[in-house]
Amino acid sequence: MTESSIDGVIWSTVSGPPDGPGICIVHGSMDRSTGMMRLARRVDHAARVVRFDRRGYGRSRAHPGPFTLDGNVEDLIAVLDQHLPDQPVHLFGHSYGGDVVLAACRELRDRVASVVVFEPPLSWTPWWPSGSANLLVDSEGRPVDDTGAAAERFMRRLIGDDRWDRLPPRTRSERRAEGDALVGELADLRTRPAFDPADIAVPVLAMCGSRGADHHRRAARELEGMLHGARALEIPGARHFGPNTHPDEVAEAWLAHLGVEGLTVGRG
Repeated sequence: MTESSIDGVIWSTVSGPPDGPGICIVHGSMDRSTGMMRLARRVDHAARVVRFDRRGYGRSRAHPGPFTLDGNVEDLIAVLDQHLPDQPVHLFGHSYGGDVVLAACRELRDRVASVVVFEPPLSWTPWWPSGSANLLVDSEGRPVDDTGAAAERFMRRLIGDDRWDRLPPRTRSERRAEGDALVGELADLRTRPAFDPADIAVPVLAMCGSRGADHHRRAARELEGMLHGARALEIPGARHFGPNTHPDEVAEAWLAHLGVEGLTVGRG
């Protein structure tokens, strides 16, 4: 496994054999590339797997922004140009990372060999709940000034108060520092559709957890209906962090979708 950066700002990790199929895994909001490590270890025995810390998160926390979908797509393409420049790539996106990989299909075109997403938010749709929007405004409906507080509210809602309070002070401080990225990308995602279905030329596997939120499970079904050749699939027993909690089941479904000969799930 090797690490590198683009201009010292966007940090990435590469593992697996150089001659294996190219895979890139993109993490979601308030996460980082290490959050996708368990999933990566299920496939990097036979594939060349690239993960990177998105702008504003983890080792890429120093990125000044803007924290937009377009900016994240630019970073994804730069990382692929650095590590997988001359080969097709299989894209996997978790949560907001799913929106990033779907949006990237417009620029990458025939470089994309397959797409798998796990519970990407469809925040621009009229039926999407207002929970994420509530992070972007204060109690009086004004745009939030304290993005650190927004990040903390997001994390408390995600992992629970008890678990948040048990985190080391340094970890809590680092997560609050990622609030600029969180608020920026969530606000941007609500302004317009993240992708045009016409730009996605490969079949998409839209996963969700059987114990996930109703709107995330509906999103998988919506993607199945709007994208040509797309298929929705529930991972039994999983919630929103299925790629981390159920890496074997997610990897098995993923690799079945890829259909790459000789690529089987490892037990990393």
